This record gives sequence, C-alpha cells and structure tokens, in this order.
Amino acid sequence: MIITINTKCQKEIIRIESEEGGDILRRIEKSIEIKAPPEKVWEMLALDRWPEWMDGWKGAEYTSEVRKPKDKYRVGSSAHITEHRVRTRTKYDFEITESLENEKITFRSESMGYTLITYILESVEEGTKLTYAIDYEMPWGILGKFLDKLGHGSGEKIVEKELKKLKNILEK
Repeated sequence: MIITINTKCQKEIIRIESEEGGDILRRIEKSIEIKAPPEKVWEMLALDRWPEWMDGWKGAEYTSEVRKPKDKYRVGSSAHITEHRVRTRTKYDFEITESLENEKITFRSESMGYTLITYILESVEEGTKLTYAIDYEMPWGILGKFLDKLGHGSGEKIVEKELKKLKNILEK
C-alpha cells in the first residue's frame, strides 16, 4: 500500500492504492458554519461526546487513561464505541492519530474495514467552519465495494444530518 498525505491549507488528502494500482478508500467530506467559537466546537469532538450528536452511536468507553479532560484529545487516546443502526450493532475501537487543539483532530479505526475521521476547525467571522471528512474502506472485498456503491449517498446524508444536529446543539 502507498499512503500519500498532503497537509497544505489544513486539508489532508489520503490515497491508499492496492498493488494493482486501484484506489480502495472512499471519501465523504462536508462542511458547516457554526455560530460558536472553535473551543466550544472542539469540546464536542471527544469520543464520549459523539453519541450526543451522531445518530446511532450509543456509548463510548475510553480504553486509554483519562485523568483530565484534555487527555480525551491527545494522540494515542482510544475508546470502544457502539453503533446501533437498522437491526445491527457494531463495536468500533477508535484511536486519535492527530490532534491540534481547536484546529484539527483525526481518529482511526480498523474494526470494520479501515476508517479515518478528520475534523478541521477554521475560525470564521461568525464562529467556526467545521469540516467533517471520512475516508473509509468497506470490509468484505467486492461485496463491500458493491454495498458501498448502493449506500454511499446515504452515508453523505448521515454526515449532513449529524453536522446539522451538532450545529443546533452548539447554537442553543
């Protein structure tokens, strides 16, 4: 596998190629402006806060030591999270791989295929522009790729819905 990372302009482009040269990661990326400072948005990005605004996520239990609130955002912090979706229950292990306070945080999971979730916070005139990017590979080989093509649009709708829910919580 070849991994290419370009972090110019706070954007991260990740491409993993198979030995045959075909891309195997898919990407969903959406942004929203929230009338709240980056510090307030940042607080909601801790793994144990996801269930408050991410539909289907039912709980997070830290597997790394958390002695103070900032520990939830440090590189290496990890947690088990359970997702409940239509008749399915999936457990994920997420780990923070990059963390720049109030600017950017990246989580990785290899529990069901490969998933990389990145949040980028940019200060704007009326608050924060939050970009939510998911790079993922479906498990189950060709079947997973087929299922992804069927459901990719619904994944984008879920991300949009989650961002709107977060915005509503933070702008109350």
